[in-house]
Amino acid sequence: MNNEFNTIAVLGRDDDPRVAEPISLLARYLTEAGRDVIAAPGISQEISVREVDEAGLADEADLIIAVGGDGTMLYAAGLAQSKSVPLLGVNRGRLGFLADIRPTEMLESLGKVLEGEYELESRLLLNASIVDSEGGEISAVALNDIVLQRRETGRMLDFRTSIADRYVNTHSGDGLIIATPTGSTAYSLSCGGPIIDPALDAVVIVPICPHTLSDRPIVIPAHQLIEVTLLERADTQAEVAIDGHSIGEFAAGDRLLISRSENRITLVHPPGYDYYEILRSKLHWGLDSRIRGGDADRGGNN
Repeated sequence: MNNEFNTIAVLGRDDDPRVAEPISLLARYLTEAGRDVIAAPGISQEISVREVDEAGLADEADLIIAVGGDGTMLYAAGLAQSKSVPLLGVNRGRLGFLADIRPTEMLESLGKVLEGEYELESRLLLNASIVDSEGGEISAVALNDIVLQRRETGRMLDFRTSIADRYVNTHSGDGLIIATPTGSTAYSLSCGGPIIDPALDAVVIVPICPHTLSDRPIVIPAHQLIEVTLLERADTQAEVAIDGHSIGEFAAGDRLLISRSENRITLVHPPGYDYYEILRSKLHWGLDSRIRGGDADRGGNN
């Protein structure tokens, strides 16, 4: 077997029965394959692995296998991004654009990966910083998206955007999404944003429920600096969320600065990975909605 991935970290919520069983199978399979299997303390005692503090998993691992949904993959990416540890995802979530290996194919796919049969895919990361009027700063890194959103208020937000030091627009609405190609199939998609192929080094800026219908999504090169400033408005309360988790309040006069990160995330795919097949599967493209309970025309896949 290929010895590139000698130490493998297994990550997932093993208190979920849908996740615990595949984690147990993985740990047993990898141990029998002669790999050093590591996991965070507290994982099921039925799984024989070497325990490592969760924050240190990326320091020791050659590969992280995340079992769960895209939320688990996003969490694993947060651990891996500073160490450039590749990620492989086993999908036990509902949608799963990032975790692409089906549980029924898990051991077969993993065997091929261990034999050296796999594809590596590099994904864009974004740096986000909230800079307040006194110069204080909060920073985080996003794989999916950076979201400026209303907080505990029913009122709209007013905010100003600039790209590469050029004024773009003054918006009114519920907020703004700045998404990577990876995040283009997440919150951005539900707000009418386009799907961006992960191979593109681009970012999409998507207004959330804009007051003006002409305020539309825009795709820009990832290297351009984005600046968002919140404007004063009665009862304005806003926050910034990174990959679904709030990093802090965003007050009038604060600046949100977004730039391309020097780091990237590397995803490991087994042979035969096809991004468009995943889109067809998850978004039900090619299905004839008129057919109920029978075989639908899958358009080119008959």
